Amino acid sequence: MAEKVAKVGVKKEGGYLYFVDKQGDVSRAVMARGGRKKGATQVEKVAKAGVKKEGGYLYFVDKEGDISRAQMARGRK
Repeated sequence: MAEKVAKVGVKKEGGYLYFVDKQGDVSRAVMARGGRKKGATQVEKVAKAGVKKEGGYLYFVDKEGDISRAQMARGRK
């Protein structure tokens, strides 16, 4: 179960991968598609949130465009 960390309200566009970067802000990168030549990835910052990340959690941008986190599963068999 995920818990909401910060309300950002990012509007997502198709063709982009949205993620929480090292600074705790929301960034996006163009998604790779088959047959396209590989080049330098263009990453752009979409919104500033400044979330402080804790260890043992996975941070992501949820369906509403906010930052959420879920506890990572470690050592399951």
